[in-house]
Amino acid sequence: MSKIIRIGTRDSELALYQTNRVKSELEKLGHKTKIVAVKSTGDLELNKPLYELGITGIFTRTLDIAMLKGDIDIAVHSLKDVPTVLPKGIVQAAVLERGNVRDTLVYKKNEEFLSARNGVIATSSLRRKAQWLNRYPTHTVEDIRGNINTRLQKLEDSETWHGAIFAAAGIGRLELRPEEAVNLDWMVPAPGQGAIMVAAREIDEDILAICAEINHKETEICTTIERTFLNKLEGGCTAPIGALAYIKSEQVVFRVILLSPDGSKKIEADRVVKLGKHQDLAVTVAEYVLERGGKHIMEGLHSKEKKTSVFSTKLLTNDQKDRFANGIVVESSNFIKVSSNRIPPRVFKKEIENVVFTSKNAVESVLANYTGSELQFNNIYCVGRKTRRFIKNNIGPVKHFEKSAKELAEYLTTNLKVKEVTYFSGNLRLDDLPSILENNNIKINEIEAYQTKFDAKKMPRTVEAVLFYSPSGIESFLKENKANTIAFCIGNTTAAEAKKHFSDVRVAKLPTVESVIDLVNKHYNK
Repeated sequence: MSKIIRIGTRDSELALYQTNRVKSELEKLGHKTKIVAVKSTGDLELNKPLYELGITGIFTRTLDIAMLKGDIDIAVHSLKDVPTVLPKGIVQAAVLERGNVRDTLVYKKNEEFLSARNGVIATSSLRRKAQWLNRYPTHTVEDIRGNINTRLQKLEDSETWHGAIFAAAGIGRLELRPEEAVNLDWMVPAPGQGAIMVAAREIDEDILAICAEINHKETEICTTIERTFLNKLEGGCTAPIGALAYIKSEQVVFRVILLSPDGSKKIEADRVVKLGKHQDLAVTVAEYVLERGGKHIMEGLHSKEKKTSVFSTKLLTNDQKDRFANGIVVESSNFIKVSSNRIPPRVFKKEIENVVFTSKNAVESVLANYTGSELQFNNIYCVGRKTRRFIKNNIGPVKHFEKSAKELAEYLTTNLKVKEVTYFSGNLRLDDLPSILENNNIKINEIEAYQTKFDAKKMPRTVEAVLFYSPSGIESFLKENKANTIAFCIGNTTAAEAKKHFSDVRVAKLPTVESVIDLVNKHYNK
């Protein structure tokens, strides 16, 4: 392959070391390479423990995006930082021969504190914290962040810490392992710890073929078992899970551990199977752990994780709920109940020249009275793409649509030749369309097509943001709640109403539920 392979990496010292190792392996095979370094969210967010950031793939997301955009050809990661489910279009292309898998304790003076009641240890890993507290329940574990040099300096400067825990591979690769350091053979490492992984696009067959040349099969087998186990337990970086597989005398030895965050509960398992008979090992062990109390631990862990809580005033579909980013917990309920009115037949006895709908509710209510084929509408005007699509599929073509009722009214005052419209609305409409049209000498035949009833729920204090889709939804919300959250709104009409009550109002780019959800994701994943 003649082209230069662009290798993406974080710009930390350890990441660059690992990337240079991949670069060296590829260049030994005669390939030209170039390193492209970027900062990740995990490197920038240094004020919180990793397990409180609530982002899956915190050290890999930036590189994933760069690769999918075509800015880099491959990405180099510490395998333990990589989510077990990769983004669509990205695959594991290679894993290099593994280094030291162990966790290492670096202590300041001596090891006497291990037998003391009030020892203090520093680590940002929930897995290490849980295992340490299980072994030393009276000790205190404090958070420590930053690159390896920074953490070693923090340990040296601290007046209270007795030691800190590091990955042996990391301090070894950078030749920073102090003399006063000892491997913790009793601590089960993170799945994939000590291994360097190369990711690539699934469609890049030439790149995948090249990366296969540097893949270490034994390491691939062992780390795949570990990561499959992690996946089956549904645990990511925020779960205190350890797993280690290695091959000895043509046998696969597999040891796992799952703990509660405080270390008070622990489930362990050890298995040995013949190499070649290991395909179901991870799943079998995961089922064993879950059946012996692991499921209860995982459920408790997920319920206690720090999450952003938002509430939708419209009932969401499962697909819409799945659209929310990791770390955002959403609940939804219909804050307004809609019931169709009976529309008298005289309304539809003759053709109606110009019909206006500002909501899908109005269209559905008309269709509850008559089929689309029975309706004689010459020109239909509406608000919103989804309403337009619904009308097109059930009644006929839409002459024109706008994003808001106000914009539609302004369009009609400029372009309507026949100065009369029939407007199908609800009983609680709050838009300005009728007044704008009347002020411009356009006659309005307003038909109340449906009834809107308020049905709001009292919000828990943990809710940080509410999603609104109509002015009526806001009015309903305020019957039971105070306007002390962020208001994410589907359009300008809804936002205008929200601004009367809420201090922080955000408006979606498009008048769709999905666009509102994307706005929420963008806000909480800055």
